[in-house]
Amino acid sequence: MFSRWPLTVRGTGAAVLAVLCLVLAQRFALAELLYLAVLLVLLVAGSIATLYLVRRTERVTRSFDPAVVPVGGEVVVGLRVEIRSALPAAQGQWQDALPTGVHGDATGVFPQTTSGVRVKGHDAQLAYTATAERRGIRNIGPLSVVATDPFGLARRHRTIGRALPLTITPALVELGVLADRSGDLGGGMHTATDQLGQGADNLIPRHYVPGDSMRRIHWRASAHRDELMVRQEEQETTPEAVVVLDRTAAHWSVDATRAPGTDDRFEAAVSACLSVAALLVREGYTVAVLDGDGAALSDAIDAGDTTGIERLAIDLATVKARREGSLGGLVALFAGGATGPLVVVTGAIGEADAAALTPLVHHTSLPMLLAVTSTGPLDPSGPVSGALRHAAETGWRVAEVDAGADLAAAWNAVADRGARRAGV
Repeated sequence: MFSRWPLTVRGTGAAVLAVLCLVLAQRFALAELLYLAVLLVLLVAGSIATLYLVRRTERVTRSFDPAVVPVGGEVVVGLRVEIRSALPAAQGQWQDALPTGVHGDATGVFPQTTSGVRVKGHDAQLAYTATAERRGIRNIGPLSVVATDPFGLARRHRTIGRALPLTITPALVELGVLADRSGDLGGGMHTATDQLGQGADNLIPRHYVPGDSMRRIHWRASAHRDELMVRQEEQETTPEAVVVLDRTAAHWSVDATRAPGTDDRFEAAVSACLSVAALLVREGYTVAVLDGDGAALSDAIDAGDTTGIERLAIDLATVKARREGSLGGLVALFAGGATGPLVVVTGAIGEADAAALTPLVHHTSLPMLLAVTSTGPLDPSGPVSGALRHAAETGWRVAEVDAGADLAAAWNAVADRGARRAGV
């Protein structure tokens, strides 16, 4: 933190020397020392006056690159300080306020400024790099500046500008693909067009009809049949998948209900939810992301839609656990229907929760349960492990995940256990 003392080391020395000269002038009746003491006092007072009495206007424009940063990522914070002052200022110091969850060296030397009497003013360009450590909306700023007078005797601490919110999204982990099981998971292999989020349109030829655009002529088919053929699009149903993030407060610590980024287990679960959704979208599924009550946490994401994943990451940046809720609402949601992969990301569930999940096995081609159960070694005889064993016995592919463990390894372990068709 900056010192609140209004004088610099040089200014403090001048003030001490003035007092000393005043004392010696009175003791030895030396007029020269008295004059020197008065001169030093006037110089220090004038320096202070230039900082506190002269009108000075400062405005800060703040920017982030990138605008949205994931947990563990770096962001470059840019600061443009517009200064309007009648007097020049010597070099000073600056410090930007960083919240909990963001770490970096947000300090530096504030450049010397010129007088604004003859010119419009001076713009100072500042920048630093910070690391995002906790998910959520974190306010960066305001900026603190210590300005000094042209003689470097006095200083003034000023807080300028406002804080700007930085969105920190969950960490996105690359997970192993499910492409080798695509036939069992609700759909066939998809075309490149499907991977771009434009649907799974198969092109089949038909006979040319007057009025058809020449751009739709299928030249290869025309040459094969010796008559004009045109492309006709036949829509193929895109397979669907569902990812569920269990926000039931009883399955997490109380910190998970207060603010994002406070409960390590819940943070691992949110990261797993985003990572699984991203994988399924890449695999060609239309993905719905729900909470344990069946409420949508974000808009459904079309197959191959990377922009949709970015929107999901932003939506998950502020997600917290809920004091009310359960996994029982999912049963009614899937009643009478079926989906492709169903991935439930949960916490410390009990036997009742495992029993509530049992009916869902018959409505999905691939029931997967990721349970973030601890931050250390699991107790095989504990209630959590017992509930997960119950879920595994009823058909769920279960993986226990530690908050600090390798999510990709846990996912690969559960994904490699195979698939079953819905209703079988």
